[in-house]
Amino acid sequence: MKGDFRMHKTRRTTLLVGLVALALGLLPVLAGAGACNSKSTFYVPKADTGATQQIVSLIRHHDFKNAALLQKMVGKGHAVWFTSGTAAEVQKAVKKTMRQAHARHAVPVLVAYDIPGRDCQQYSAGGALDAASYAAWIDGFAKGIGSDKAIVILEPDGLGLLPSNCGGPKVGYPFSDADRYLELNGAVDRLGLQPNVSVYLDATHNGWLNVGDASQRLVNAGVNRAAGFFLNVSNYQFTSNLVQYGTWVSKCIATGSYAGCPNQYWNGGDNGTMIASLLGAWTGVALSPYGVWSDTATDPALNTSGYSGRFGGVVPTTHFVIDTSRNGLGPWDYSGKYPDAGTAQDWCNPPGRGVGIAPTTNTGNALVDAYLWVKVPGESDGSCNRSVAGSTTDPEWGGIVDPAAGAWFPQQALQLAQLANPALH
Repeated sequence: MKGDFRMHKTRRTTLLVGLVALALGLLPVLAGAGACNSKSTFYVPKADTGATQQIVSLIRHHDFKNAALLQKMVGKGHAVWFTSGTAAEVQKAVKKTMRQAHARHAVPVLVAYDIPGRDCQQYSAGGALDAASYAAWIDGFAKGIGSDKAIVILEPDGLGLLPSNCGGPKVGYPFSDADRYLELNGAVDRLGLQPNVSVYLDATHNGWLNVGDASQRLVNAGVNRAAGFFLNVSNYQFTSNLVQYGTWVSKCIATGSYAGCPNQYWNGGDNGTMIASLLGAWTGVALSPYGVWSDTATDPALNTSGYSGRFGGVVPTTHFVIDTSRNGLGPWDYSGKYPDAGTAQDWCNPPGRGVGIAPTTNTGNALVDAYLWVKVPGESDGSCNRSVAGSTTDPEWGGIVDPAAGAWFPQQALQLAQLANPALH
């Protein structure tokens, strides 16, 4: 018995030491792009300090199960965000990341997030002061990449929140849509000079811009000279629905006539393929984000059969990537708790979510270049209060003040790891 006890104690000590070392970033970590895929290995940045502290704390309290779960989550390849600084500073920072990724024979996912008028001056306000400053910043960003391979996620929300969506141009917010399109086109072209860079532009997700609007904005921003577009950054939509939506956007781009494209807010009704006894006659409804869509769904709000044939023989060619960092269980259904999404802030630290498909280029779909973890799971979306007047606390997280955008959120991080779908491994 003594021998068995020593053996178990030794194993536990080994686990403790190993986890602490990983948590502290003392051991190199590589994330395979998928268990069955050898095409790409995505770079794993050093864990957030908050993640390190949380893992160490769990270990000290002998909660090895949750410590291991968190380590598995932070040990997956995820994006590195660049959000400020001068041209020289961003060049230096990007170059450092590229050097570390190169040493590990890994492909980094880089987020360029410095567009003037960023995020309508809300939770993630900031960005370059003007177009000239932004062009210089992008030039530094590109120089930092050099000749190595990289994926660039260019300006999350950059097309979902155009200046006109923010009420601009106006006093205190002198930015226009024309400015935004010039800035993004310039960034696509400058980054495209690097020989091994794949640039993706913002197409929001299936619960935001309609297909035609997203397509028009993408074309205006230069998507036809980029690698494609990205979906669901920092959001929670079901992967399968995003694949449907992205395919429709790709088809819409191919038509060259965006306003008339079918979109997710009216599914066109039954196309005659459904069994009448299941659905009966129906004339079309908006698709719901709170379930998985299919051509055979018995709920009209989830049925996509009406799209069949509406694009005719259009062949989609524009590729896309999907952020699966927090969408394992789909979007938060706040029905009955808040009257609308604006009040619920359903995009901001929603409860009961889990990380989704681990980063991979093995997507099984010719149009989907990769599933990526662009938003770093465990980092807060901002200090949400669900629009409760006079309150700074979040009732969905026990009345605490949520961490600022980008800061580590221990409670949410652990929940994302525990509720991962598929389970972390």
